[in-house]
Amino acid sequence: MHILLTNDDGVTAPGLLALAQTLRQLGDLTIFAPDRNWSISGHSRTIDRPLRIHETTLADGTPAWKSDGSPSDCVALALLGFIQEPIDLVVSGINPNANIGHDITYSGTVTAALEAIISNIPGIAISLDSPNQHDGSLDYQPAAQIAALIAQQVLGHGLPKEVVLNINVPYGQFDSFRGVQITRQGLRIYRDALIRRKDPHGQPYYWIGGEEPTGIPKPGTDFWAIKEGYVSITPLHLNLTADDWIPKLKSWNLNLQP
Repeated sequence: MHILLTNDDGVTAPGLLALAQTLRQLGDLTIFAPDRNWSISGHSRTIDRPLRIHETTLADGTPAWKSDGSPSDCVALALLGFIQEPIDLVVSGINPNANIGHDITYSGTVTAALEAIISNIPGIAISLDSPNQHDGSLDYQPAAQIAALIAQQVLGHGLPKEVVLNINVPYGQFDSFRGVQITRQGLRIYRDALIRRKDPHGQPYYWIGGEEPTGIPKPGTDFWAIKEGYVSITPLHLNLTADDWIPKLKSWNLNLQP
């Protein structure tokens, strides 16, 4: 089996290293990640400039590829032929913060996995619900173990076409997890604020800041699961059609006649 590993935090991120050390036990592993942090990049593709690819190594000497493109670029480059060996699974992570609810539309971690299904390759994304303002290094090993267990299941059973798994892991030791919950997207509550400032020349500039987001812990959702100590697995697909609204829109009798 051949796994492609990527992330949105950059090839030097410790979450990628932890995942690489665990996943290589499952088969052949190719690492192809951005050369810098692309957090909150969403599903972006680079089409206005050439992309550069360079060989590199992780902190433990593991060989890897890095690109100046986005996470989605890295997956696309690999699957379109830069990596010539067939790839059986794309794994993205480990993100140091949870990707739940509306986060998935912003998340480079999740959208890198979504890029895989455009090429009909199964994908999983994994994120760690680390504590706010955590001081010191994070322990990614339990989340890496979870990712390897689920990757093994996906390699064995497959996934439906156009479906990826979004995995969120509570922060803690492996034996502290209460189990696994198969969940749906929850409701994320953002508390963003516009911060206005002026530069030394008196010209205005802006930050989008605010407090840490929260969520509504409704049973069966991703936010609820990780807050209750469960590993959350949410199946996602790219089709965002609101099917229940199609008949309603048809009833408007829209036409282009004057």
